[in-house]
Amino acid sequence: MSESGKRDIPVKLETEGEMLPENHPELKLQKHKKKKNGQDNEVETLKKRLEEREKEAAENLDRLLRTAADFENYKKRAAREKEDWTKFANEDLIKSVLPFIDNLERAVDHAGKVMDAGVLIEGIRLTLQQILQTLNRFGLAPFESVGKPFDPTCHEAMLVVETDQHEPNQVVEEFQRGYFFNERLLRPATVSVSRPPSKEAQVTE
Repeated sequence: MSESGKRDIPVKLETEGEMLPENHPELKLQKHKKKKNGQDNEVETLKKRLEEREKEAAENLDRLLRTAADFENYKKRAAREKEDWTKFANEDLIKSVLPFIDNLERAVDHAGKVMDAGVLIEGIRLTLQQILQTLNRFGLAPFESVGKPFDPTCHEAMLVVETDQHEPNQVVEEFQRGYFFNERLLRPATVSVSRPPSKEAQVTE
């Protein structure tokens, strides 16, 4: 059919119920409105999806930051626990060695009362010194008590001595040496403590 012989196909206009040609302006306007409404709906849908994705991303970031903070706290706690374990893992071993040191100290004291026991004394003293040096590398450290003020945090009083030769509440004699292990008290020193003579004793004198 020739171009001039083409006939406009009537199309129904939904707003008025009339049949109009396909290229009629009203019909084109209606199609444009439908297309625009469809685009607007699509834009709104995309906006909602974008807002949901942004909200989900923010929640994921928050969870990630919380997880990272928890993990960092766990690492610090684990490092502290490991450090404590490393410092005090040998505590029981060192504590079990202390009686041998006590016995060697008593042997040295006893041998000093025997004639011609110099070699024995020197040998035992050298052994004792070597043991203490070895244990010192692991954190063991003895502390002096005699002549120092009595300290209940590291001294255990076994005897109270009335004397005017020492200041009151001062360690007079050490029965068993005290030790620190990595700057923490491992065993208190057992000592005698001075106090001023009673008035009755002064009167008797």
